[in-house]
Amino acid sequence: MIGIDPGLQHTGWGVIDVAGNSLRHVADGALHSSSDRSLAERLCQLHDALVEVIATWKPDEAAVEEIFVNKNPASTLKLGMARGVALLVPARAGLPVTEYATNLIKKSVVGAGHADKTQVQMMMRVLLPGCVIKSADAADALAVAVCHAHHRSTRRMWQESRA
Repeated sequence: MIGIDPGLQHTGWGVIDVAGNSLRHVADGALHSSSDRSLAERLCQLHDALVEVIATWKPDEAAVEEIFVNKNPASTLKLGMARGVALLVPARAGLPVTEYATNLIKKSVVGAGHADKTQVQMMMRVLLPGCVIKSADAADALAVAVCHAHHRSTRRMWQESRA
C-alpha cells in the first residue's frame, strides 16, 4: 500500500507491504515541483511523478493525509489542489483511496496526536526496521501508510456491518 503526504512543493510517498500484522518497508521518497513554474505546471509535475511512482511500485491501496488548515488561506488552497492530485492519481489507477486526519495518523504511529516530525521519523524507523527514510515528507507518508494498515481492517468490518 502507498501512503501520500500531499504538498505543493514536496509530496511525500511511502510504500509498505502488509501481511497480517507484519509491516515491511518497500520504498519511500518525495516528489518536488518547481517554484518558478505556474501553479498548473506544478500540479502537472506532481501528477506525472505520482503516476510514475504508482506504476513502478504497483500498490493495491492508497491512503492520503487530510488537509491541515493553516493561517494562510492561499497556502491552504494550494495545498488542497496538491491534495486533489494525490487523491486523483491513485483513484484513476483503480486503487481504493482512504483519507486520514493528521492527528489520527500521529496518534496511530506515535501515540500522541500532536507529535512532531522528529518523533514520527523515529517511530517509522522502529515500526519499519531497516528503512532509511529519505526526508521528513517521506516519513510522514510512511506514517499515513502505517496508519492505514492499522485501521483498514476495522473500517472494513464496520462497513460490512452497515451493509
